[in-house]
Amino acid sequence: MGGKGGTEIIMRNDILDYLLAHRGEYISGQKLSEQLGVSRTAVWKHIQLLKQRNYRIESHTKRGYCLHEAPELLPPERILDGLKTVTLGREIAYYERVSSTNTLAKQLADQGAPEGTLVLAEEQFGGRGRLDRAFLSPFAQGLWFSLILRPPFLPMEVAKMTLLAAVALTRAIRHMGVQCAIKWPNDLLVKGRKLVGILTELNASMERLNYLVLGMGINTSLKEEDVSPELRRIVTSFAMEQVPVSRQKLLQEVLCQLEKYYMIAKEDGFAPILQEWKELSCILGTEVGVALPQGNIIGTAVDLDDSGNLIVVAADGRKETILAGDVRVRPVHK
Repeated sequence: MGGKGGTEIIMRNDILDYLLAHRGEYISGQKLSEQLGVSRTAVWKHIQLLKQRNYRIESHTKRGYCLHEAPELLPPERILDGLKTVTLGREIAYYERVSSTNTLAKQLADQGAPEGTLVLAEEQFGGRGRLDRAFLSPFAQGLWFSLILRPPFLPMEVAKMTLLAAVALTRAIRHMGVQCAIKWPNDLLVKGRKLVGILTELNASMERLNYLVLGMGINTSLKEEDVSPELRRIVTSFAMEQVPVSRQKLLQEVLCQLEKYYMIAKEDGFAPILQEWKELSCILGTEVGVALPQGNIIGTAVDLDDSGNLIVVAADGRKETILAGDVRVRPVHK
């Protein structure tokens, strides 16, 4: 790792390692400076960045710095420790901070990265969701990752892979203690607020799917004060739901569930997965509004077709097949 950026990261890690080794103790800026061979100004600067990244460090003018709490990080050795998958997550590209794990995953896939390669970052500064919306991905406060898959499916079946991911993540998250449900096609909600986002991207020709990138973001320790006021009514996390969770255990469970349902799709097709999606959905049977380029539709979401498209029955009785669009559950007025 060369260049100024690499040197800065090494310096910051050295400061952090020293604080971790003396957790709960006050260490003066002068002592850190002398022990590590850096200026006191550099120590102060890196301490401020660590605070921004969810390290709880107390600063005292006369006593120095004291590390009380550190976020749970996920270097590859922690992910592999106890991982029960055969393929998914066995190859790992791990980063401290990136623009987007999906972007990196596509680059790695183009270079021949094997199926199951996991691209994971502690922080994204350019994370994206569906419809090119920004996705909040602060340092170590969620799982921000992408998987490279090379499935034996036709390109037209890719939409069903998104539904597969939603089913697998719902099962994993429920196993970890949060009762989420799926809003079509792939948002996972808890009491109407978004816990998970999924973004599927592919490289394909008309006849062949070269690779698929499944990008996922799961909010774990995000707190209400970490999000803007306008997002508080639409975003949630394990912490906001008051359910403690290990990022390591959650990621391992997600990878296991994804591999399980991926094998079902390869062996038995997507029919059992679509059926399970319906059982886990919070949208079927409810009144929805769908924003489409040609205009809005209001009706009742009633089913999925065999391709995973949403069937909506409008107020006048006509059936509409929704291939893509922004679906919102309409409030019930009493």
